[in-house]
Amino acid sequence: MKKRIVALLIAGTMALSLSACGDGSSSDKSDSKQNETTQETKKEEEKAPVDLAGTWKSEDNDGSWMEAVIADDTITVNWVSDNGDTTSIYWVGTYTAPTEYSADYTWTSDRNKEQTDNAMLASTDDTKDFSYSDADKELSYQVSMAGTTTKVKLTKAE
Repeated sequence: MKKRIVALLIAGTMALSLSACGDGSSSDKSDSKQNETTQETKKEEEKAPVDLAGTWKSEDNDGSWMEAVIADDTITVNWVSDNGDTTSIYWVGTYTAPTEYSADYTWTSDRNKEQTDNAMLASTDDTKDFSYSDADKELSYQVSMAGTTTKVKLTKAE
């Protein structure tokens, strides 16, 4: 009788220990996956909105380029020529900074008519769309002059 009781206790103990191992390992795997997902979500949430403040410049084209300066809530875009000796206003308008992380960001700028109405080379559009691409690290917008429209791409100056 004692042998049967001992055998049953041993069998029961073995069954419980195997069962506990099985539950623990799947629980560990589940917990591990959940922790990875939580960490990835936190990383995405922790990404700050892109900071576009600063000076942006297009490629130099025989001593001429376009340059944008973003500061506070204003974007100013100038035509720069004569290797930097001549600057003409193209756009002065509003800038709305992103409030959360996004790989691409677009805003519509409202023109400051007071600063652009008397500027000979300034755009007369009431609004202008600006876009930022995190993949290319470029700020871009459309420029139209004399019936021709082109996309201008600027990169942040060092």
